[in-house]
Amino acid sequence: MATREASKESKSSIQVIERMTKLIDVLGESPNAVGLKQLAAAAGLHPSTAHRILTALVNDRLVERVDQGSYRLGLRLLELGNLVKSRISVREHALPLMRELHAVTGEAVNLSVRRDDEIVYIERTSSGRSLMRVVNIIGARAPLHITAVGKLFLAEESPEAVRTYAERTGLPTYTRNTLHALPALEKELEKVRRQGYATDNEEAEVGVRCIAAGIRDDAGTLVAGLSLSAPAERMKPQWSWVVKETAEKVSQAVGHSPVAGVALPTRKSANVE
Repeated sequence: MATREASKESKSSIQVIERMTKLIDVLGESPNAVGLKQLAAAAGLHPSTAHRILTALVNDRLVERVDQGSYRLGLRLLELGNLVKSRISVREHALPLMRELHAVTGEAVNLSVRRDDEIVYIERTSSGRSLMRVVNIIGARAPLHITAVGKLFLAEESPEAVRTYAERTGLPTYTRNTLHALPALEKELEKVRRQGYATDNEEAEVGVRCIAAGIRDDAGTLVAGLSLSAPAERMKPQWSWVVKETAEKVSQAVGHSPVAGVALPTRKSANVE
């Protein structure tokens, strides 16, 4: 009996999603706002059913109510579309350059993005030379303040936003090196802004260090971070320059224009060997 009810509920949920998709598709095909009756007819739905689903979509900003009984696609779809576009584009352009960076250093190279108070790893080229729990699985998450890429995103925030992050999360400690006090984190973020890259000094995992540089889109927005992870004893400080150079190449590939007059170091000048 319970299985039958669960199956019925699942079927009903899928049906709602299908109807929602139909309504969005109809709105997507029209350059102008569409009336409720026209929408319902085109989607093959009863007006009351269409109205109920549209109300939920309006509440979630996926659809906008232009006036009484008239609808169009919402701006949230544009926001989500831009996110998907930037992340897919970054991933496609980053992977070949990540492999080059891995070939030069022999260490693991990671690509990650921000999701709320965490960073999420979306791509990785593995060194195969050591196990690193923090970046072992694509899709893994980590708090912003314990990772090099997370610090890049925090460095973009206002002082008030950083304080709010610290209050909201409590800056949990993961190792003896974790920056668990706001003054220490603020000092570190100022250093990140000044030098243009971030580091993780065994703050997420004992024995693992990381260097990260930001990837920006055509609007100059920080959309992802490129990081190099290695056992502490193998990490070379001069790799920061080649990480920055690689991140800038990815940024340019997705449409970002570097600041005029700022020359990036070449791999030769960076002395990455």
